[in-house]
Amino acid sequence: MKTGRYNVGAGLLVMAGFMLYGFFLIYLRDFAPDKAAWIASYSEGKHFESRLAHVHGALFSFLNLGLGFVLVRLEQAGDRVRTVAGTLGLVGLMMPAGILGEVYLGLSPIFVLLGAVAMTASVALTGVLSLKHWAPVAR
Repeated sequence: MKTGRYNVGAGLLVMAGFMLYGFFLIYLRDFAPDKAAWIASYSEGKHFESRLAHVHGALFSFLNLGLGFVLVRLEQAGDRVRTVAGTLGLVGLMMPAGILGEVYLGLSPIFVLLGAVAMTASVALTGVLSLKHWAPVAR
C-alpha cells in the first residue's frame, strides 16, 4: 500500500531541507558580512518572509508525517479517497516553497495560497475519514 508512504517520506525529506535552511538563517544572522542589516529588518521584508517559510516548512512537513501515519490506518475508506487526501497534503508543501519563491525569485503568491488551501483540505478530509473509518490496532 502506497497511501501515506509518500507523505511520510516527503515529510521527512522536506523537514530535513528546512532544517538546513535554518542553518542558513543562522548564518545570515550571525556570520554574514551584512548581519547588522539582517538583524535590523527582523520583523519586515525578506527576513520576516524567510522565517515564515522556515516555520511553515517544518509545520507542513510534520503535518505530512501525521497524515501519512493516519492514512495507513484508514484502509476501510478506500484507496481513491485516501490518495486524494495524501496528494493534497503533498501539494500543501507548495506553501512554504512558494514563500521562498517569493523571497528569492520574486514569484507570485499564488503558490502560497494553493498550498495553504490544499493542506487545509487534506487535513479536513483526513479528519472526516478518521471519524468514519478508523480501524482498531490489531494485536
